[in-house]
Amino acid sequence: VDVCAALLPLYQEKMMKILHHPAVEDITVEGLLHALSDPVRVQILKEIMRSNSPKTCSDFLNMPDRAIPKSTLSQHFRILREAGLIRSERSGVALKNTPRCQELQPRFGRMLAEILAAYAEEYGRNDSDESSRA
Repeated sequence: VDVCAALLPLYQEKMMKILHHPAVEDITVEGLLHALSDPVRVQILKEIMRSNSPKTCSDFLNMPDRAIPKSTLSQHFRILREAGLIRSERSGVALKNTPRCQELQPRFGRMLAEILAAYAEEYGRNDSDESSRA
């Protein structure tokens, strides 16, 4: 038995860090509310929803009102992904992120849209386009 061939899958798993995307039936209201409890994560989700193409973590290094370290952004993206709000796909070393709102709509109805609309109202932004897509 070739030891290298036997160890390769373990090495790949360790190096590629498997990304957790919960099945829709495993997504909880508590998890969604936790993920959306941070205004930065809400802003990230809105930008991902607004975009016509996948977004990477680096796209958010310089947000309109602040600069955010990449390590902090990575944590925000992990929380959004593990809550079930975004899907992350590897592309080389980057992770391309897309919204999962369409998948969540049958189970959670307008809950996400209402949360996003509440943030828009609280922060005085007119983001009704995003909340109608959720």
